[in-house]
Amino acid sequence: MHRKTQALLTANNWYRYAIVISSALSFITCLFIPLQSIAATNAKGVEITFLLDGVLSDQSIAKSTATQNNLWARIKQGYGIPNISSKHTAKFEIFYTKHPEYVARMISRSQKYLFYVVEEVEKRGMPTEIALLPMIESAYNPTAYSRSHAAGIWQFVPTTGKYFGLEQNWWSDNRRNVTAATKAALDYLQKLHNMFGSWDLALAAYNAGEGTVGRAIALNKHAGLPTDYQNLKLPRETTEYVPKLQAVENMVTHPEQYGLHITAIPNQAYFTEITPPFQIDAKVTAKLAEISDEEFGLLNPSYKRPVIASINNTHKILLPVANVNTFKSNLASYEKPLTNWSVYNAKRGENITSIANKFNIASSEFRKINSLPKSKRLTKPLKLLIPLNANENKINIAQLINQQTHIERLKRKKNKHVKHKIKDGETLSAIARKYGTNTKALMKINRLKSSKIKIDQIIKVNIKRSKTKTRTKRI
Repeated sequence: MHRKTQALLTANNWYRYAIVISSALSFITCLFIPLQSIAATNAKGVEITFLLDGVLSDQSIAKSTATQNNLWARIKQGYGIPNISSKHTAKFEIFYTKHPEYVARMISRSQKYLFYVVEEVEKRGMPTEIALLPMIESAYNPTAYSRSHAAGIWQFVPTTGKYFGLEQNWWSDNRRNVTAATKAALDYLQKLHNMFGSWDLALAAYNAGEGTVGRAIALNKHAGLPTDYQNLKLPRETTEYVPKLQAVENMVTHPEQYGLHITAIPNQAYFTEITPPFQIDAKVTAKLAEISDEEFGLLNPSYKRPVIASINNTHKILLPVANVNTFKSNLASYEKPLTNWSVYNAKRGENITSIANKFNIASSEFRKINSLPKSKRLTKPLKLLIPLNANENKINIAQLINQQTHIERLKRKKNKHVKHKIKDGETLSAIARKYGTNTKALMKINRLKSSKIKIDQIIKVNIKRSKTKTRTKRI
């Protein structure tokens, strides 16, 4: 027995020595391989160790052998949120089990973005469950748009997006910008974690707002009740929010227990950032990178127009790592115009269909590109994007954005929001009559499924401003 043990220990020591020697050789090899040669092999599909614009960190290079080629293993190693025991978790586990095709689509979409999100989460020392959060927010769909006007993989509503620096204008919506929105979401989550002291409460506040969670905590404190997440009285969606994330964590950690197959994702970057020319068409960019228009759109969903440009002439786009050198090489030898769009100064009263016909573009496409209303004629002079014509002006991004900002400001002036607190005996129809609107409009603006309302419930009411000026009455 003693000899067997001694032999086993000797074998284990040799195994340890072998690992140490292997690791040392790998380290020495990395020191002598020029970075440029590694970048060249990356484009051919060999394991990636860095990105052109520094998207990869030194942290990722130092990962253990177990996680080098498997992003899921890396995510599992970084779990840090305590497991939650809830009946709601089982509900979502059953849903995922019954809908393997939904899970497959979600995992497939995440492959483009998950590595980047994990990198950003780990840089901040946050638990890696946070990288799974877009699965319950948007199923990792960068073009997702909710009834409450939330957009992108992190589902920022307009006001919160603006607060965290995500610009939204006629030209682009950075709530859909994968890198910018990820940084904003992690900023927000860290702020909420500092406020509430636990990740489950921070997640609840991300879903319902810090005010909702703060009030729920205050009510429980006043009543002498526990103030942890599971004991708070929160909206149904928020009560199920953390259990839903737990269900996703369980599913990707032990897919075999749910009869699911989770596709392996390489532990390497899918995309990198590059600085494109001042103005370039999305289609031209995709062509030069030798990727599909759909692929380009999924990596750059924040752009709302067919031209990639910005006010300050400096902007970034995302391209697959393997296609960056192809793009640069093709761009260097490309002799045709980089953009096929120009600006047309349309006059008030011009027929929209006539303008489209004039420049050989379908009326429906013309309206979509310029976000035009359904009316036949323009009610005011506008600068519109049109197919390139040598006689027309070059695109002035600032003018186009400022024009749309002015239009939106006029719309806000035309309508005003007020908040109404429901009193005992009030009905939705009575409130509608009071404010000169209708029940259907109130249900729409407040996303109500029925006309039933509760005492102390607060609803929004749209009031149209009067066009007539109030005259001062002489006494």
